[in-house]
Amino acid sequence: MKILEKVVESVMDGNVEECEKFVKEALQEGIDPMEIIKKGLSKAMNIIGEKFQRLEIFLPDMILAADAVLAGIEIVKPKLKTKNDWKGEEGKVVLGTIQGDVHDIGKNIVKIMLETSGFEVFDLGRDVPVDRFIEKAEEVGADIIGMSALMTTTMVYMPVLIKKLKEMGIKNKYQVMVGGAPVLPAWADQIGAEGYGEDAMAAVEVAKRLMEERKKKEIRHD
Repeated sequence: MKILEKVVESVMDGNVEECEKFVKEALQEGIDPMEIIKKGLSKAMNIIGEKFQRLEIFLPDMILAADAVLAGIEIVKPKLKTKNDWKGEEGKVVLGTIQGDVHDIGKNIVKIMLETSGFEVFDLGRDVPVDRFIEKAEEVGADIIGMSALMTTTMVYMPVLIKKLKEMGIKNKYQVMVGGAPVLPAWADQIGAEGYGEDAMAAVEVAKRLMEERKKKEIRHD
């Protein structure tokens, strides 16, 4: 399993080529693809996230690490038995940066963290209209709708989406998560969002909690 330690180190160094090399070596050694994701790629991003929270590293380091993880995942994906072997176990998330906002670095990191944690993510990109979030959520049968904003001027569209879901009578079908630099927990509560993620690590924890709560409700209703 020493090769997985090298995978972790390569991600933390933000070295895409090294990460790809060690992931390939791990596969050649016969290590299960899910083990590579969980004990290599995902583990590394968790460590990176913790360091970021403690201000031991900064956003450029986070971005480089995310690039390395993404490269590693692309190598592992074809080796998995089915699509659902590596994602979708936890739930489906429709993710995007809200309309008017073209900042997507944070959203991209959240996407990788969610995918390596077992979620199937439908990434709509940036500057996503409110209606597009809803259309995609309905299309794929999403569990969670995740919106990010990097500007206070675009945050105003978050409550618009929640209001539309209520007007359409489908709000109970989705858990809504919000995040981004100007977004605060109080704002999330005020607009009626079920979840708030301060950073990528927190977003994963919140998403898992929301799915656990959802499953418990479904069991009670059964």
